Amino acid sequence: MSHIRITKLFSFETGHALYGYDGKCKNVHGHSYKLSVTVIGKPINDTSNVKYGMVIDFGDLKKIVKEDIVDVFDHATVFNKNTPHVELAKELQDRGHNVMLVDYQPTSEMMVIDFAKKIKKRLPDNIKLHALKLQETDTSYAEWYACDN
Repeated sequence: MSHIRITKLFSFETGHALYGYDGKCKNVHGHSYKLSVTVIGKPINDTSNVKYGMVIDFGDLKKIVKEDIVDVFDHATVFNKNTPHVELAKELQDRGHNVMLVDYQPTSEMMVIDFAKKIKKRLPDNIKLHALKLQETDTSYAEWYACDN
């Protein structure tokens, strides 16, 4: 049977700041991110399986991405934990804000790498992550492809 790619779209709001950056993004700001998740596999050909004809149930893919990405990053502010932003992060946390400290510069490029690692760990063995597209603005996005990695 043929390999088929399926894609599910997600959206979430996240704030961040890029420590050491020489432009406006050094300031705390936010984005309405759009994440496209594409997986590849063969449709189930067992007619007795309730998911017959599916590569993966869109609901199962949604559960993975929602739990590991959307629910974690939505309405959070992300800072690199290896920068002086940790002081600001602590202040925000003390005031009840949802703050995430990551071990990378929270650019779209680095976030999409992080997301790929997290999603790949959760997929069934017969399903492979094919591509991710993380759109930061209407005109700017980062892409990750399995074939490049």
